[in-house]
Amino acid sequence: MYVYEYMVIILFFSSLFVYVSKYKHFLLMLLSLEMVVLSLYMGMFMYISFYSYEYFTCMVFLVMGVSEGVLGLSLLVMIMYSHGSDMVLSFDALW
Repeated sequence: MYVYEYMVIILFFSSLFVYVSKYKHFLLMLLSLEMVVLSLYMGMFMYISFYSYEYFTCMVFLVMGVSEGVLGLSLLVMIMYSHGSDMVLSFDALW
């Protein structure tokens, strides 16, 4: 059981590291945020299954994570259509 907990923690912090280090590309930021959501979901699922709670909270969290991903991808498509690149440094023209 502890191996899975350590795996979730390593996955969470490695995806946060990728989010911080790849701040120039919007697509890589979205992918790392999805990995953060996935690692939080796995940790929450293990915690809930260990204490035999209701799984409804995990489903609500998963729905919120999916809607966050869909919103991020729609923003990516809109930015790629208007600017031609997903580079965050070229977003200064938006403001």
